[in-house]
Amino acid sequence: MENVLRPLLVLGGSLVITLLVGWQVDLLLRRADSRHHETPLWGLLRLCRPPLQVVLCTALLRASFGQLRIDVVRDNRDAIGQVLTLVLIGATAWLVIRVAATIVQSSYARYATSTRDPARVRRVRTQVTLIQRVVTAVVATVAVAAMLLTFPAMQSVGTSMLASAGVLGIVAGVAAQSTLGNLFAGFQIAFGDMVRLGDTVVVDGEWGTVEEITLTFLTVRTWDERRFTMPVSYFTSNPFENWSRGGVQMSGTVFFQLDHSAPVSAMRDKLRDILGECAAWDGRDWSLAVTDTSPTTMEVRAVVTAKDADDIWTVRCAVREQMIGWLRDHHPYALPRVVTSPAVLPPGDHWRELTGADHGRTPPNGHVPTPDKAPRTGRG
Repeated sequence: MENVLRPLLVLGGSLVITLLVGWQVDLLLRRADSRHHETPLWGLLRLCRPPLQVVLCTALLRASFGQLRIDVVRDNRDAIGQVLTLVLIGATAWLVIRVAATIVQSSYARYATSTRDPARVRRVRTQVTLIQRVVTAVVATVAVAAMLLTFPAMQSVGTSMLASAGVLGIVAGVAAQSTLGNLFAGFQIAFGDMVRLGDTVVVDGEWGTVEEITLTFLTVRTWDERRFTMPVSYFTSNPFENWSRGGVQMSGTVFFQLDHSAPVSAMRDKLRDILGECAAWDGRDWSLAVTDTSPTTMEVRAVVTAKDADDIWTVRCAVREQMIGWLRDHHPYALPRVVTSPAVLPPGDHWRELTGADHGRTPPNGHVPTPDKAPRTGRG
């Protein structure tokens, strides 16, 4: 009877204690969350209950499994203890990572709600994300090292490795030079405020938004849903455009190649009407001016503003489309044309050019055409 009751008491008692402690902790966290609505910390800490229960149950079993009077347990005492120790180390690392992530997320949430500057919020978000990744990597590394040290064979290997740590360090440093460079570049980006999550950037001629930043690589999502993944060291050693640095408000230009007879004043009035009906225009500024000319056309530039890169694209497209449509319907002569026939000259000038009389020349065919037989101009 003792061989049956003792295992039931050890296993059942460990499970009951674990469930009771988990229920009590969850109850306390719910009460704290209901009393302190200003901070999400207590509500997020409830996510730590599963790893806490695993740690508690494993610790109870590790401390009491030796009381089991079962042949299987006595014969495999060391193996069972080793497994429980490994589970306890892994669960403890899980609990530490979850607690750290909860504290970081809670701090970021409070900062985001109290700060109205989107650029600063994105900067803190980038830093918090990288800090969380560093903590996770450090805790996981320590946990794996602690698991390995529980094996007697690994302890002797570790002692021999320490004797040659200098040589191994040099070799590892040379072999992982690129990886270490990206790692330090990740810290430089996070705390140097070079680029942040959500920033609009132009890299290698591609326009996109920073979607993910890790310790070693960075992902840019383009407007057509493509993803560019590149090492973070690229952003510390190459120039790139950051349209969100210093503020997300932007100015955009729309260029028109028009005939010299285009009604510029009327175009200004039309531009004002177009922007007044465009919801993406932020109302800060606009202008229209002739910026260049050529023998056949003139260049008209419209400048508009918007609150961010997405809206400036919308405003530019709306201005370009509606202005061209308005010119086509009301001022078709303003659009550039390709001349396919000689210009019609006044009668006197036309006759002098054909006869060469104004220069005392003789036409190439050797005779002077009469007015009624002069060649006519036309399209062709």
